[in-house]
Amino acid sequence: MSGEILVLTRPDDTHALHVGELLTRRGADVVFFNPEDYPAKAVIDLSYAPSGEVRRTLRTGSRRVDLDALTALWIRRPQPPACHPEITDPVVRAHLEQELAVFAGDLWNRLDCPMVPGPYEVIKSAGRKPSQLALAGRLGFELPPTLIGNDPEEFLDFYSRHDGRIITKPLHMPWVPKNDGESVSRLSELVSPRDIGYADAIRFAPMIIQGYVPKRVELRVTVVGDRVFAAEIHSQESNHTRFDWRRYDSAMTRHAVHELPPEHAERCVRLVRRLGLVYGAIDLILTPDGRYVFLEINPNGQWLWIEEATGLPISRALCEVLLRGGTPTPKEVDDAGSRA
Repeated sequence: MSGEILVLTRPDDTHALHVGELLTRRGADVVFFNPEDYPAKAVIDLSYAPSGEVRRTLRTGSRRVDLDALTALWIRRPQPPACHPEITDPVVRAHLEQELAVFAGDLWNRLDCPMVPGPYEVIKSAGRKPSQLALAGRLGFELPPTLIGNDPEEFLDFYSRHDGRIITKPLHMPWVPKNDGESVSRLSELVSPRDIGYADAIRFAPMIIQGYVPKRVELRVTVVGDRVFAAEIHSQESNHTRFDWRRYDSAMTRHAVHELPPEHAERCVRLVRRLGLVYGAIDLILTPDGRYVFLEINPNGQWLWIEEATGLPISRALCEVLLRGGTPTPKEVDDAGSRA
């Protein structure tokens, strides 16, 4: 078969499954694959002819996918390849999983088809918060006062200069897996006087430290191609979400469509493009005095709860990008809504 849209993600990804259903209604041939199933449940072959021609094939179950004939690749939320369960030696497993990750990462990065939100290595690079902040500042976004480092003295000085009104958050992943398969979260936290007594512990790893920015509302701005979907998250209406809306309090936290000023919308599009992406979920703060302050961008951020709460047609815009391999126009997104 040829002409498939390949989606790399976990089997429980409701966001991808929803878009996949919309794509199928539009007549697309959608294939879901979790790279964690490789090599135990899947086979990947690359062949090179003397002329230099490359043929790449994925076989999973009874399905054969010609990777060189894909119309689009959606690198949604793939898990890394997992060593075959028959390999039990931990040293050998660690070595093989490194080999698998290098091979698979290079494969997904080199396919000659449109990629959403972008090539594999580009997505990894775009998710690095220090680089995000630097680029956002160059593009004209206002940033919170920020310190990234592991020097306890610098941390204490920053705390003093901001009268103790600072927050800390992880440099990369907010979720820490545990041995039982569960995870614990470390989101944005306001630094308390008690925390200062443990300031020396910051020497073990760098952390993002920022001056606290007062909030009227928080904004999730989802960029799909040239389309900008801005939603208000009224996080200050619940003590649970006051410092980080990702703690979710759906009963108390209102969501609404936000009219983002054109210059800020264009800046969001430029940020996504400069990162090499066609999709990005940007978090902003709207302050009580009307300033827009940049926090971060997630190249594969969630959107379905925003869509359900506000009616913003984000999934349809994603369909158009995946079907066209390019940027959807407003008319195409609206027309897709009548067909979906």
